Amino acid sequence: MTRTSEKLTFTNAAGEELAARLERPAGEPLGWAVFAHCFTCSKDGRAATRVGRALAERGWAVLRFDFTGLGNSEGDFGRTNLSSNVDDLVAAAQELTRQGGAPTLLVGHSLGGAAVIAASRRLPSVKAIATIGAPSDPAHVEGLLADAPALIEEQGEADVQLGGRTFRLQRQFLEDLRAHSLTEILAASEAALMLFHSPLDNIVGIDHAQTLFEAARHPKSFVSLDGADHMLSDAKDAEMVAGVLASWAARFLDAPATEPDSEAPTGPSVGPGEVLVSEGSQRHAQNIVAGAHTLVADEPVSVGGRDAGPTPYDLLLSALGACTTMTLRMYADHKGWPLDHVAVRLKHDRIHAQDCETCESETGKVSRIERELHIEGDLDDDQRARLLEIADRCPVHRTITHEKQMVTRLAAPVAAESHESQETGP
Repeated sequence: MTRTSEKLTFTNAAGEELAARLERPAGEPLGWAVFAHCFTCSKDGRAATRVGRALAERGWAVLRFDFTGLGNSEGDFGRTNLSSNVDDLVAAAQELTRQGGAPTLLVGHSLGGAAVIAASRRLPSVKAIATIGAPSDPAHVEGLLADAPALIEEQGEADVQLGGRTFRLQRQFLEDLRAHSLTEILAASEAALMLFHSPLDNIVGIDHAQTLFEAARHPKSFVSLDGADHMLSDAKDAEMVAGVLASWAARFLDAPATEPDSEAPTGPSVGPGEVLVSEGSQRHAQNIVAGAHTLVADEPVSVGGRDAGPTPYDLLLSALGACTTMTLRMYADHKGWPLDHVAVRLKHDRIHAQDCETCESETGKVSRIERELHIEGDLDDDQRARLLEIADRCPVHRTITHEKQMVTRLAAPVAAESHESQETGP
């Protein structure tokens, strides 16, 4: 999905002009979101930019802005605190509303995550909150300031070096950090919560995510960003956050977070090896329950959907891709081969039968799945060739290509008799 990007300015509660950028999807947005950047960062930082753009490409309108005194915004950063950041977030939400929609989603990175939690209670339109590497105790920031807190307490203010820049912080900054209790806010919040955190985060430890998760009410979710650093320096980590976040937040667009979707799955419970799929509240959108996991499937905007989740064929390719990489990993580990990393890129298409040399059909169109393996490691040519062969042995590959039987029946409440149709084929 394409997007547009527009520079904006708006005025905060102190009358200062704050710089912002609004990322819009092509067509009507699925929802409206505000992104709060990390401590002393800016709206143009890598995490804010990558996540904001990726969300826009998935149908969200996202406003990211510079807090007072940072980036291109006016004001003195040294006179700010977490409370003023919350005020800035409220002003940003008001600006987003003027641009077309009140925010249903708040996203915050690091201390920005603390700010969106605190701001959520002043923004009734917000149904979902997501944090990335957020501290459970805002005063955690004091530990990042070396000896500065002691000097600030003694002198009333002091210069600190952060990110290669010098900032003068005042005693009120520390006092305000200590005054906020995020756990109490979450315990009373009715907004859904999604926590993203890396177990390798050496700036804000993952124990902070555990504290926030335990304090929050349901619905709440946690995603471990394995291998990511605190700043989401790798674009793949930001893309992963945006993808999961877009699908998750779409569940809370049309109903309060504390109320179940009236059209969510209500059939029998899902047993081992079963998947339950039912229509959602939007055209084409489907709620999927697989064991303890839930996700959303949808169609692109171009065919009448809202792009709130992967398409059915996207899910098919995802299943094949996941099975392929798992199979290669297990085989390489069994052999003791130095396979460092494996990924697979897949594409589905329909081609004319006459263009397919190995197809049995001679007329019409046939489905073709292209699968490209990306294998990293100190492997020789024979090992790589063997892994290419093993890819075709993954169970999902065999299910798709081998003879199979599909049985479809009406559930008893729908029809007194069982009407079955059977399909067999390659």
